[in-house]
Amino acid sequence: MLTILFDGIAYGMLLFVLASGLAITLGLMNFVNLAHGAFAMVGGYATVLAMSRLGVPFFCALPLAFVASAVLGGILERTLYKRVYGQSELNQVLFTIGLTFMAIATVDYFMGSTQQFLNLPQWLQGRTVFAGIGIGYYRLFVILVCVVLVIALQLILTRTRFGSQLRAAVDDPRAASGLGININVVFLTTFAFGSGLAGLGGALGANMLGLDPIFPLKFMIYFLVVVAVGGTTSLTGPLLASLLLGIADVAGKYYIPDLGAFIIYGVMIITLMWRPQGLFVRAGGK
Repeated sequence: MLTILFDGIAYGMLLFVLASGLAITLGLMNFVNLAHGAFAMVGGYATVLAMSRLGVPFFCALPLAFVASAVLGGILERTLYKRVYGQSELNQVLFTIGLTFMAIATVDYFMGSTQQFLNLPQWLQGRTVFAGIGIGYYRLFVILVCVVLVIALQLILTRTRFGSQLRAAVDDPRAASGLGININVVFLTTFAFGSGLAGLGGALGANMLGLDPIFPLKFMIYFLVVVAVGGTTSLTGPLLASLLLGIADVAGKYYIPDLGAFIIYGVMIITLMWRPQGLFVRAGGK
């Protein structure tokens, strides 16, 4: 039971890293980006290619995945995404889902449809038993990385000047611009950073989740469930939602394998019936 709990926490923390960028763009920028999984896929493939073809060590490939996805996100934000800011949610959904299918076709053409695998460092492979808990070394590593990211993100958004500028730019762009805040730079930085987080999540998840061209579609619903259940007005909600869904999914597949992913959707439905706007919504939040 404790081993399942540990694996569920590791899975949930990975979901949070993958979905946190979407929570930022949707909750703080009010933009529906269904192509978020494509940036995660870019990070995963950047890691695989860097390690397998260039011989880059795993720990150097992780920041490379972040940078590759962030740069791509920044370029697309300035050239494409900014054109649909402020448009209807339907336009945003159609635009970003189109980008997702284009990304899938591009990766399938250049990389093939076979699943990619990461060769982890030897010390990250295997498991040990501590106090009756089966602890996978790589899952423990993922948890530690995610804890550091959670703390860093919370500090950036709540304790830094940039976090204040971002909230001001979203709440009242005209007033923020009048105060000297460069709205374009703030949105560009935020979108690139969210894309980079997706890429880092894709790199970390390549070993646990698998990596192939349809990755963005397979896990799109998981990102949306995390954001819907957790809410978009803070990072606390998506974090708790990720842990809840990760534990429920792992436990459900272990104890009731015939139901498959039904458990995670059941948790989502029950939670949204109880809290339609997500687990955490600040005063005045939507």
